[in-house]
Amino acid sequence: MITTADFKRGLVIQLESAPCLILDYTTQSPSARGGSTLVKTKYRNLLTGQVLEKAFKAGDKVDEADFERRKGQFLYPSGDGGVFMDLENYEQYELDAELFEPVQGFLLEGAEVQLGVFQGRVVSVDAANIVELVVTETAPAIRNATATAQTKEAVLETGLCIQVPGYLESGERIKVDTRDGRFVSRA
Repeated sequence: MITTADFKRGLVIQLESAPCLILDYTTQSPSARGGSTLVKTKYRNLLTGQVLEKAFKAGDKVDEADFERRKGQFLYPSGDGGVFMDLENYEQYELDAELFEPVQGFLLEGAEVQLGVFQGRVVSVDAANIVELVVTETAPAIRNATATAQTKEAVLETGLCIQVPGYLESGERIKVDTRDGRFVSRA
């Protein structure tokens, strides 16, 4: 059991027998006498993918989920999903499109990922925060366009389309932020 004082971003708690990842939380002190402090949370149910909000009173106790993060590896795509391997026990998991699609554009075969396991079942897949990918297709570099920061669309080796600066050309390695899918820098 953990209390609301232990809440932090990234903590996985158990609500209504489901693992829930805390995305954000705030504390709100009441203005009236005798009122108790509220801890408002925004969390994602890892079984359904829903993002919900819930308020707790300060000092409330909740169960910590039977959830563990394990190092994994992306092996290959399979139909709409993908096959991943747990690097601790070499067990393979075939995940459906619901879990695979959010990270699909950032993964090459052999890429390391973090698998979230709840009661022996993989419920989340997280790619590294920054990945290096090759630009396979983009418009030619824009010359003498320095007055404003111009961007253009580029297709990466995984099929992902993102906006990149005008000076990039096909064949260059770039770094991409997987949290919001944006260009970071050249690799």
